[in-house]
Amino acid sequence: MRKSDAYKKIDRICMALPEAVNKPFGGHTAAAYRVRDKIFCGTGQTVRPRITFKGAHGAQQALVSSDPERFFVPQYTGTKGWVGAWLDTEPDWDEIAELIEESYRLVAPKRLVAQLEAR
Repeated sequence: MRKSDAYKKIDRICMALPEAVNKPFGGHTAAAYRVRDKIFCGTGQTVRPRITFKGAHGAQQALVSSDPERFFVPQYTGTKGWVGAWLDTEPDWDEIAELIEESYRLVAPKRLVAQLEAR
C-alpha cells in the first residue's frame, strides 16, 4: 500500500471520531489527531508509513512482543506507553481502527466517549 493511501485510511478512521481534529504538532507536517487538544494518534514523516497511538496499560508490551514486524516502541512517546505500527506490512485495518479508537477513549472526555459508545 502506498504511504498516501495508508494515511488517507488513518485520516478517515480518526476523523470519524467525535470532535476529532487534525492539528500538526510543533510545526511538523505530520498529522496529529486530537480531541480537545489532546493527541490520540499521529503519523510520522519517515521513509516507511507509520502511526503512533496511546496504548492501554500493558498494550505496548503485548503488541510489540506478539508481532515486532508490525508494532514498535516509538522513540519519544514509547516511555509513556505509546505504540507504533508500520502501515506498509499489510495491516489489519479493523485492528488498527480498534487500536485508534482505544487510544481516543483514553484521552477523550467521558461525554465524547459516551457519544462514541452510543453509535
